[in-house]
Amino acid sequence: METTKIAVFKGKQIRKTIHKDKWWFVIVDVVSALTDSAQPDGYIKDMRRRDPELAKGWGQIATPLVVDTP
Repeated sequence: METTKIAVFKGKQIRKTIHKDKWWFVIVDVVSALTDSAQPDGYIKDMRRRDPELAKGWGQIATPLVVDTP
C-alpha cells in the first residue's frame, strides 16, 4: 500500500493520508492547486458564504481529520 504523505498535482504539493483504507486529502491544498489562489482559506470561506447548501453540509463534505504536516 502507498505510504507517501504528499501528492503532486500540476506541480503543487497536496498533503494526504490513509484513513480507514481510503485516501484523505487536505482540502486547502486541493483548493490551492485547483484555483492558484494566494489565500485558499479565504477562497473556501467565500465559497461557503456564496453557496448556502455548501455551507450547510460542509461538516459532512470536509470532515476534520488530523494529518501530520512538515
